[in-house]
Amino acid sequence: MTAPFPAPGTDDPAPPHGYRTTAPDAPLFVNTPPPPASDDAKATKRAPVRDRYFDLLRAVALFRVVFYHLMGWAWLPIVFPSMGVMFALAGNLMARSLKRPPVQVIRSRMRRLLPPLWLLGAIGVTGMLIQGWGPNSEGHPIWWWLHLTYWVLPLSDPPYAEGLSGVHGIIGDDWAAELAGPLWYIRAYLWYVLLSPFILKVLRAVPWPTIVSPIAVAAALEFGWLHIPSVRIDSAVTDFSTFGACWILGMAHQEGILQRLPRYLVPSLVPFVAGYGLWYALTHGFKEGHDLDDIPYAQSLWSFATVMVLLHFSPSWSEWPRVLRRWDRLITLLNSRAVTIYLWHNICILVAATLWDHLWGFDVLSEHYAGLLESPWPVLLMVWILIGACIVSFGWMEDVAAKRKPRLWPDGSGGKRPKTKTKTRLKTGARAHRA
Repeated sequence: MTAPFPAPGTDDPAPPHGYRTTAPDAPLFVNTPPPPASDDAKATKRAPVRDRYFDLLRAVALFRVVFYHLMGWAWLPIVFPSMGVMFALAGNLMARSLKRPPVQVIRSRMRRLLPPLWLLGAIGVTGMLIQGWGPNSEGHPIWWWLHLTYWVLPLSDPPYAEGLSGVHGIIGDDWAAELAGPLWYIRAYLWYVLLSPFILKVLRAVPWPTIVSPIAVAAALEFGWLHIPSVRIDSAVTDFSTFGACWILGMAHQEGILQRLPRYLVPSLVPFVAGYGLWYALTHGFKEGHDLDDIPYAQSLWSFATVMVLLHFSPSWSEWPRVLRRWDRLITLLNSRAVTIYLWHNICILVAATLWDHLWGFDVLSEHYAGLLESPWPVLLMVWILIGACIVSFGWMEDVAAKRKPRLWPDGSGGKRPKTKTKTRLKTGARAHRA
């Protein structure tokens, strides 16, 4: 299974340069019921209001993903388990959307998700073909053609060429593996979307057995009670068991199931779940190069506990708190281009690391500024500059997928936003998100 973190249950050697180079959903909107209004106000449709707390969580999750894949610090997923948070936010949105016919919702989700992937594939697969990758590369031409369709509909991990040489001084070797790294998330997201109508029905019937069932599957895989011979099926089941509880927690939050719990219950029980998950990780080789992503059972427990806390204390902001207002445009941009950032950040890291390493060839720099050349912080800056270039170059596809007018830099600065005198308080059990 190809995964950016690496994928749960796989061993992925540390990349060169010391940088972690192996690794979204549409923004969430909240439709707040308008208060009683005058006749003039009734004539005006009220614009959707974003749930800024969810926007903040997604922006932090994306930044941490990029930061982690560059630095490779094992403790970062402990501080903030981005993937669990992102799946929970997506599950919340999916549950809200399923108030409409399921087929319509699934089609809408796939329409938003797949075109950015197709653009990535059109560029990446073309580059692989130019470098000699083809039906005879793996010795099974028919399977190669069949697997190639996963770039169109990623029900399993799309194939890629291994061991391709890079472009000297611009992009490092094995760039195709880095390009394909994030695609496990797209595949997992697609399966969650396809299964969500069924999951929601079961969730409403038996809430808590449904919520914890993925963790039970993770335990069965971890302790050898369940063995899956197919690598592709095993990858899908492993990802479902690792992050499925987070997706379902997001759905449960939208359904109001979490809000019906006694307020003291989550703070009382979550520390035990998180503590057990952390203990299991520490006793099963947790270290840099072998962190939570290599211990799926521990990852499932820790992510579940963290998401429970974040949803339990969800403040539900219709407007930014004063301290966060200065970050409005940046957070809006990250949310508006979440898919683009996630798909392209791995390649951006590889290019930035390659360009920076090239500076060692200048004697003046290597002799007098070796400390600077060894620092990852300039590389981080370069990564975000390259991500910005990808947003401008490829991000418009997210607008096309959502049937919006294409925008180069959608940070919310293009038009004036309606001002309200009072903050709209949203009921946490019934967040309304635009699908």
